[in-house]
Amino acid sequence: MTGEEKIRQAFENKNWQEIKVTDSWQIFKIMAEFVDGFEKLAKIGPCVSIFGSARTHNDNKYYKLAENTARLLTERGYGVISGGGPGIMEAANKGAYEAGGKSVGLNIELPFEQFHNKYIDRDKILEFDYFFIRKVMFMKYSQGFIVLPGGFGTMDESFEAITLIQTGKIARFPIVFVGVEYWGGLFKWVEERMLADEHNISADDLNLYRVVDTAEEAAEHIFRFYDKYVLKPNF
Repeated sequence: MTGEEKIRQAFENKNWQEIKVTDSWQIFKIMAEFVDGFEKLAKIGPCVSIFGSARTHNDNKYYKLAENTARLLTERGYGVISGGGPGIMEAANKGAYEAGGKSVGLNIELPFEQFHNKYIDRDKILEFDYFFIRKVMFMKYSQGFIVLPGGFGTMDESFEAITLIQTGKIARFPIVFVGVEYWGGLFKWVEERMLADEHNISADDLNLYRVVDTAEEAAEHIFRFYDKYVLKPNF
């Protein structure tokens, strides 16, 4: 079905019975994804999620950086959660898998780009239809986020985490953006435009995240945070 056909289908008139039946069955599908996710992820122990682009090739410096970051986390006993796909996600799972740590993949079914990578533990592959359920799993079962260069999806996941912490909806946990060259311009805009010019955030909100350049700095920020605070669920 083309994009135009999908739009036309979405705007077709439906009677009340069609809407009611469709929505009712969708509720059961949503419940099933939540139950499956809760049952599998409740058993994995402390984990850090690593985000980044599915389009990053394995010869890219950020692929290597993600791999090294995952290895460092694993050496300290943390599991690694990724979005389950290729690119940075694959690198994160590869680093954890080859270091003998827990390697978790929360895969999303998409018409392109997304397929689960081979470095996820076989019993820790989850498949989702709904982005919002997948994001709940990231938030609920991660003790930290490490964010490498990515696109809209990466920004969506990381800024939702910042928002939930800012508004007190989830417990505080460390969020680290890796790649000053990549993220520096964005956070300069946040500081100068959002904060200084428009006052849409407070100065304290700048402390909700850290921007670093190396795998060692990213992992160390996670370690320092939990040297001070006891590990606990985010919800």
